[in-house]
Formats: sequence, structure tokens, C-alpha cells
Amino acid sequence: MTKRKTDGAGEGGSSANFKPFADDEAAVTIGGMTIENGTDHVSISGSLDIAADKAGLEQAKALKEAVDAIVSALTAKGDLPEKAEAEEVKPTKKARNPFG
Repeated sequence: MTKRKTDGAGEGGSSANFKPFADDEAAVTIGGMTIENGTDHVSISGSLDIAADKAGLEQAKALKEAVDAIVSALTAKGDLPEKAEAEEVKPTKKARNPFG
């Protein structure tokens, strides 16, 4: 399990420091949703309920800021392939059972 640096946007933090595709460590948490950085992809997981209140507005702004940063980073890359190559999944190996 990889330990990731989180920014906590929506919990008083900001997603302004999130730089998509810059590293394999950064993550932004907005409510119950996490946006995890990678050098070849960005993963978005969890769920986010945006209420019609000030907290909901802040969460919506943080989400928009993160998505806008992803779009800007992809646009800046220029000539993108139609589809990124999938990461090669290595087959598992059988291991001897240490208990018998």
C-alpha cells in the first residue's frame, strides 16, 4: 500500500496545489472523494454529495479546480494518443505454502 500526500480540499484545504501527472504521490480529498495522482493517469474514487449550502459550494469549486487542472495538463501535453497503452499486468507466480 502506497502512502500518499493528501491536500484535504473541501475540509478547509485547497486543490490549488494539485499538479496532475506530476508524481505518483499526491492526492486531493474532497468530501468522500479522492483524486489520486499518477505520472500516467489520475484516479478518481469515492463519492461526493454536494449540498446546496456554503460547504457544498466550496466542495464544488474544489472539484472544478481539480478537473480544470487535469484538462489543462492534458491539453499542455499536446499530441495525445487516441488511447493510452494499458499498464502491463504481470502474471502471478505460485509460491510454496510456508505452512505445509
